[in-house]
Amino acid sequence: MPATDSVEIDDARRAVLERVEPLPAVPVQLDHALGRVLAEDVVCAHDLPPFDGSAMDGYAVRAADVRNASAAAPVPLRVIGESRAGAPAQVELAPGAAIAISTGAQIPQGADAVVRLEHTRAQRDSDNDSDSHSDGEQVEVLEAVPAGAEIRRAGEDVRAGARVIERGARLGPAALGVLASLGHTRPLCSSRPRLAVLTTGDELLAPGTQGPPRQGMIRDSNSTSLAALATQAGAEATAAGRIGDEPGATRERIAAAAAAADVTVICGGVSVGSHDHVRPSLHALGAEQVFWGLALRPGHPTWFGTLAGKPVFGLPGNPVSAMVTFLLLVAPALQAMQGERARRASISAVLDDAYEKPAGRAHAVRCTLHAGADGWHARPTGPQGSHVLTSMLRADALAIVPSAVSSVAAGERVEVVPL
Repeated sequence: MPATDSVEIDDARRAVLERVEPLPAVPVQLDHALGRVLAEDVVCAHDLPPFDGSAMDGYAVRAADVRNASAAAPVPLRVIGESRAGAPAQVELAPGAAIAISTGAQIPQGADAVVRLEHTRAQRDSDNDSDSHSDGEQVEVLEAVPAGAEIRRAGEDVRAGARVIERGARLGPAALGVLASLGHTRPLCSSRPRLAVLTTGDELLAPGTQGPPRQGMIRDSNSTSLAALATQAGAEATAAGRIGDEPGATRERIAAAAAAADVTVICGGVSVGSHDHVRPSLHALGAEQVFWGLALRPGHPTWFGTLAGKPVFGLPGNPVSAMVTFLLLVAPALQAMQGERARRASISAVLDDAYEKPAGRAHAVRCTLHAGADGWHARPTGPQGSHVLTSMLRADALAIVPSAVSSVAAGERVEVVPL
């Protein structure tokens, strides 16, 4: 790929992904594994659930004993014991008998159905007013049940030997619950990439600076928004600080950040102005340039390369440009470094409003998404200037209008990258 020509976003993403590799795997305590990427297949060692259990409170019975039961002609059964969750019945069910059972309790030997509690009428011994079940108590069954009624079968969820969660899955609450149910308390997960965010520019103030910014100054938002995007992508983000427009300091800070991190992101100072020192600094440090300049708006002045074999991104300083290029290039790299299964990059949506642009660069249009009878619909969030950070507030997706296209009519379909 030519190092000086503007590249299409798809080609740029491929070039990035070709230069990143999954990080080593480490065991992670289950209560710290939310959002981590699984580095191994999880195979079920035993049936889940491990035994036939009751789906309802009621009575375990033999279906043949109650096949003629009805409210008009109840079938009386002798209660010979109880099966509770965690305390299975110790007796085998005999013909003409029933065993009281709780939801989740193991089905007693000899039983092949459960009658719901509301379809029975207990006939308690007048000398026994407790809730426990004693021998000699009777229950009347008011409804016939077929064999298998209200029984959760062993292995109904997962059979022993089955692959439950595949390598490359990002662990959410449901996955953690499944791991816990299987006894996997230290799943093997990919290491989190360490990402350093450097912001450049003499005009930048710390976000917490009190009072209105003095003339010519702005608060730094990129260090906050990009660190948040990195965290969402599963990385450990650190703000490596702000750099003034000075060549020596720029080189030193980039070198220090790249040495400590797996991925370095530098915002601003990457263009061709006399105060843009990022690209000369990277060159002086021996970085390999892969591409500079995207055929994309916002995000044209974007640099990507490697320093000591590790990826480095030079992103535009405009806040929206920085977020868009991070989402389209850096986030996929972070996911690949964690071994995450490739996500679907885009979907098709109907653009509700007409959109015009000059040919030559693709546009990433911030849009809201909503579902219609014919599928997804997208609508631009408003002004699309690269400095209008609030345009990202309501954005659900980026509609990608290709470089060669100069206009999209309302009602046409476009490629949309969900956020």
